[in-house]
Amino acid sequence: MAATLRIQSDWSQALRRDEGEAWLSCRSPGKPTLYGSLTRRGLSTEGVPDIAASEGFVVREVTKKSILISCPHENVSTKFLAPYTTFCRIHQKSITCLDISSGGGLGVSTSTDGTMKIWQAANGEIRRLLEGHVYDVNCCRFFPSGLVVLSGGMDAQLKIWSAEDASCVVTFKGHKGGILDTAIVDRGRNVLSCSRDGTARLWDCGKSACLGVIADCGSPVNGIAVGTADNSLNLGTPEKAPSEREIGTEGKILLLAREDKKLQGVGLQSRQPVFLFIGSDAFNCCTFLSSTYILAGTQDGNIYQLDVRNTNIPIQVIHRSGAPVLSLLPYRDGFIASQGN
Repeated sequence: MAATLRIQSDWSQALRRDEGEAWLSCRSPGKPTLYGSLTRRGLSTEGVPDIAASEGFVVREVTKKSILISCPHENVSTKFLAPYTTFCRIHQKSITCLDISSGGGLGVSTSTDGTMKIWQAANGEIRRLLEGHVYDVNCCRFFPSGLVVLSGGMDAQLKIWSAEDASCVVTFKGHKGGILDTAIVDRGRNVLSCSRDGTARLWDCGKSACLGVIADCGSPVNGIAVGTADNSLNLGTPEKAPSEREIGTEGKILLLAREDKKLQGVGLQSRQPVFLFIGSDAFNCCTFLSSTYILAGTQDGNIYQLDVRNTNIPIQVIHRSGAPVLSLLPYRDGFIASQGN
């Protein structure tokens, strides 16, 4: 496994000041961690910070928004990007989930401060406070329209909200434990949820009804993702004709990231198992890279890339640190991962 370069989380703030300092570390599996620091000595004539590294590290490139650091001893380099914008006043405590509307104008987020808020993505101005869940809200996401929000909480309730006036237009009840993740099918006439009760359920938004239990795993389901399956994949046949209220479930596969170290694929319309992969620890999250390639992250820091047509052996296992992998997001030709460190 490759060495990992780290820099303290608030490095961009620390290096804005003359003689500001930020801490560095380079960790390679099986070897002692190397520690060092960065110090700002001033500004160049172009207005770019002049940054020096302590022994064992080299500053390769500095711009106003990024810094490239290498550790020659471990033959590793990493570019660190400063945030373009920071919103400090939306929540008072840690943010547990967030989403941005399809048009990019609005954000929605939940926090351990017990609140769920909608805000302007451009400036962080709070637009709406969404109140109605009992206990913590675990997950939130915009519908494709960008005008409606879906949320799930520890009260086992799934709710749909108007982003325009903060009203709760629908509440779904049926889960026996806290809801941990959600997914939206196509344009949103159907939605999905998973729970600590071990089930994943399909809901009809128009009738405010549960259309069925897609899977009952016997173990908490921490994350789900829905995607169009590769044509060569056998998704199984439904035991009974699907409800006419099911819209867009045909040809879809549902991924289940389970607490019992299992990543499962289920035919969304058929409710039939497609694959079952056993990982190194509890799976926290999953996502589709394409109709054939998927990603899933575990509590012990592994990111598995799998081909849904043959999940016997992973395409690759990425391990940058032992911190839990909490979320995964496809981005351009790769992906973004967040970890609990």
